[in-house]
Amino acid sequence: MLPASTGNLSTSLRKFYANSCKIKGRIPNEVGNISSLLDLDLSGNNLVGSIPTSIGNLRDLQRFNLSSNKLTGFIGDHICKLHYLGAIYLGQNQLSGPLPNCLGNVTSLREIHLGFNKLSSNIPPSIGNLQDLVVLDLSSNNMRNWRITNSGAPFFETQQVARIIPDSMSNMVGLEFLNLSDNNISGTIPMSLEKLHNLKYFNVFVNKLYGEIPSGGPFKNLSSEFFIDNEALCGSSRFNVPPCPTSSKHRSNRKKLLLSFLLLGITLLFGPATVVFVWIRYQRGNRAPQQADSFSAITRERISYYELLQATDALSESNLIGSGTFRSFDTECDVLSCLRHRNLVKVTTSCSNIDFKALVLDYMPNGSFEKYLYSYNYFLDIKQRLSIMIDVACALEYLHHGCALPVIHCDVKPSNVLLDEDMVAHLSDFGISKLLGEYESDLYTKTLATLGYIAPEYGQGGLVSTKCDVYSYGIMLLETFTGESLMILREILA
Repeated sequence: MLPASTGNLSTSLRKFYANSCKIKGRIPNEVGNISSLLDLDLSGNNLVGSIPTSIGNLRDLQRFNLSSNKLTGFIGDHICKLHYLGAIYLGQNQLSGPLPNCLGNVTSLREIHLGFNKLSSNIPPSIGNLQDLVVLDLSSNNMRNWRITNSGAPFFETQQVARIIPDSMSNMVGLEFLNLSDNNISGTIPMSLEKLHNLKYFNVFVNKLYGEIPSGGPFKNLSSEFFIDNEALCGSSRFNVPPCPTSSKHRSNRKKLLLSFLLLGITLLFGPATVVFVWIRYQRGNRAPQQADSFSAITRERISYYELLQATDALSESNLIGSGTFRSFDTECDVLSCLRHRNLVKVTTSCSNIDFKALVLDYMPNGSFEKYLYSYNYFLDIKQRLSIMIDVACALEYLHHGCALPVIHCDVKPSNVLLDEDMVAHLSDFGISKLLGEYESDLYTKTLATLGYIAPEYGQGGLVSTKCDVYSYGIMLLETFTGESLMILREILA
């Protein structure tokens, strides 16, 4: 048994090896007092209990080995305090629960060995930050009743589905060893893993996987034995699986198929949207907008700074949906003061003093559209996606054609679309919007919008017009009806 006096060892101690010594009992909290420790190895013993939180005090630790013991409990967030940790060995224990979400912050990690435990949750998306990780072993865990899906693919079912392999794992370009075998996992193998060109070992045998096995990238050199004993995998004959009934034989064909789907989706969207636009313009006719003769600010009841602090839990970041650009308050006041539309955020009141300025908008309980596009817990069906995009189109039609002076939003993107309790979309964040003067069709600006959504003429020369919003809206269309991120879309369309 390790005594509490272990913590009295010299603080200059660099390595502590006590592996295969038949040590029993718990790991004492005092071990966290050996503050200069670089290598801690207590593997191959009979240690029980949980991993002490004091391990987080070993800030210089580079190698941590507690494998082949009888440890229980969760892998706590204190592991994430070890910013120099290069390798962690916790396999062959009885650890349970989820992987800590903060694990992706330990970017120094090169090896993670967690096989033969009872881990029961999905891999956190933040793990994609570990671009230098070489080994990831999650074999023989309790990841049953979960599914592997590619978050980039359209998913219109209503039930909540957890994903074992997040799309962000395609960023782990240094990965060479990935073992997910013997986990009773169902679902498909994400095609995005074809980007892991350094991957030499990929093992998913003894699961319940189905669908096509990726054939590009590292999968060209993988053995069929890594895919045996699954439910219904298909693909290339070299994997000893039947051919996929509807799969394309070549990557280029898959790209063409996806592009065809994009065009079809856009056609399906613009059909109803065009009808809506024509109807709106017809109803409006030649009538002047109600606010055409006035840009005066709206007089509303003010709210105190103290009330704002109470309502937002002292402006806690946990309540933050997004942030505006520097000195955007005056611009947003000017723009919002003259706008009235069901698909734009509504100003409820304001709070303004020398040191603090805030606009109080209607509460949108369902948050931003971006949350639903790339979330692991929320899914929108095709009707909801179509309805949201029509709402955004109506908002833009009003900004461009329904105001006394046309308004260019300049930053149309999913995170700036907020959803109310009925999932009606409201365009928000007018911090960098521009007002076109009479007889103006475009203007120059130095204010930059979000990369990826910027029209070419805006990004290169600062020339903006209502067409810039239309371009950004088109990018949103592609994201909405393919589920692909901007990075993936650029690669497909390149």
